[in-house]
Amino acid sequence: METIVDEQTSGSEQSDLLAQENINKLSSAEQGKLWATYVGNTMSVCVLNYMLKHVEDQEIKSILENALHLSEEFVQTIHKIFVQEKFPVPVGFTNEDVDLTAPRLFEDEFYLHYLKYVAKAGISLYGIAVPLVTRADIRQFFTYSMDQTVNLINQVTTALLKKGFLTKPPYIPYPETVDFVDKNSYHNGFFGRVRPLQALEITHLYDNVENNATSKAVLIGFSQVAKSNQSKAYFRRGLEIATSHYEAFSGIMQEAGLTAPSIIDQLVTTSTTAPFSDRLMLFHKLDMYAVRIRAYGNALSMCTRHDVAAKYITFFAEVGNYTEDGSNLLIKNGWLEQPPQAVDRKALASNRH
Repeated sequence: METIVDEQTSGSEQSDLLAQENINKLSSAEQGKLWATYVGNTMSVCVLNYMLKHVEDQEIKSILENALHLSEEFVQTIHKIFVQEKFPVPVGFTNEDVDLTAPRLFEDEFYLHYLKYVAKAGISLYGIAVPLVTRADIRQFFTYSMDQTVNLINQVTTALLKKGFLTKPPYIPYPETVDFVDKNSYHNGFFGRVRPLQALEITHLYDNVENNATSKAVLIGFSQVAKSNQSKAYFRRGLEIATSHYEAFSGIMQEAGLTAPSIIDQLVTTSTTAPFSDRLMLFHKLDMYAVRIRAYGNALSMCTRHDVAAKYITFFAEVGNYTEDGSNLLIKNGWLEQPPQAVDRKALASNRH
């Protein structure tokens, strides 16, 4: 509703009225997180609808249906918020980006690994949003989204364990006593005595091995079906990166006598018919590699062994370059939808009337 400011109103009262008018507008954090959630879930709706056309296991089908319901619900809720706010609704991804008649590209087991892979990204997105958004209804939405995605990943993990598809994080002995670090050699990794991996380092190595194993399978599939040579080349390059990172992280674990998650390349069929548009597949990998940057940053913050930390730093830069090149490829094709951004004050100031 438009606020009418009376000419007789004092300056401070006018400021209060204008502040009241803007108090419930979406902040930059709310705009950004809602926008990313909307676009990402329109993509998920396309992918999950396709997967549901090619699933035989009834338990896996039920989990896919739950995931699809959540994505559709998130999209509908945000759409309503944007319409109410007179905020331009993003295009995102539509039926034009998926071919539901395309042959099966992945086996049923892959769907569970994939759901865990993307649910991790959702938890990261929603978890970061909750403490940053301030409007009560938006906080409630992201809290709900977080809770439902956690429930989904619990369903997925239960199914993976039940079917014997999951390599559990490795066990290590319980400490015999409480102890404190008393030597600087605790940080060694290249020279001198190298200590065993500590629990948090193992946790993040396991997570990144698992992520790269799933990413490899996705990239194998996408490289088989992509229509343009540029897209195929981009996916093959991503596959080389995911393979290199998988081998490096799993190698560190194996050297320590620890079991790492196995590759799941065998869960990709031989189909060469594209179920998704090149735009959707490029955005998918750009989005997931952007999440990988965050995962590597989290792992680095918990790592105190120099050799392992050096791997994360090197790989962090490599993934960053890959995502930038993916962004440029989307821009070149006119496929990259622009997120909300701040006003360009310099451009306004230079505009002559």
